[in-house]
Amino acid sequence: MARTLTFKIGETEYQAVPTKIERKKLYGWTETLALDDHGDECKMVSTDESGTMIIPKGGMGLGILSPDGKWVNRSQLQAVKEDGTPADIMTSSFNITIQLEQKVSLETYMDHSITAMYQMDDADAALIEAIGDDIYTFSYNYRDSYDGSPAFLLTTVDPEKGKILFLMIGTLNQFKMLPLEESGIIEEVEEDSDTDDSGEIDFSMF
Repeated sequence: MARTLTFKIGETEYQAVPTKIERKKLYGWTETLALDDHGDECKMVSTDESGTMIIPKGGMGLGILSPDGKWVNRSQLQAVKEDGTPADIMTSSFNITIQLEQKVSLETYMDHSITAMYQMDDADAALIEAIGDDIYTFSYNYRDSYDGSPAFLLTTVDPEKGKILFLMIGTLNQFKMLPLEESGIIEEVEEDSDTDDSGEIDFSMF
């Protein structure tokens, strides 16, 4: 069942269903098929440290152990802040009304790496008109979690359909810049004056 996002600009609410755009649909994909000498498909397996036990696909997983080696269920874990107090859990974006208030520049948007892209197929024309040429941002949570992801609402123009609304989910790129005042200096290495660059071979060395 498709999940609906509810947005609010000013006093007006709008609803839209995000449809994820898969990279496969945009760029296609290739698959590498490994076959044995008889033409049968090979399957990837793992082995234990000794190399004598074969572990089929799905036979390995990750677990959490306490300091004394006991198994810990994820439900027993609790996120805390730096001061040790419990962290606040954020409600899923699908269960709240998202107030669109903050706009960002194209430069700020480009400072993020987009990890997921959604097309809002059934977006109301009034919502698309309200977004206009602006880029709105908010914190997105697919499910209840302790931290959200930067999300952006923006429109583009399709020659046939007109303006289309997109939801972009990304992460902020942490670029480390070197200012001009701290630019590096490449030191030239002085050649040894005793080096013979004549290209002649001294056979007495052999």
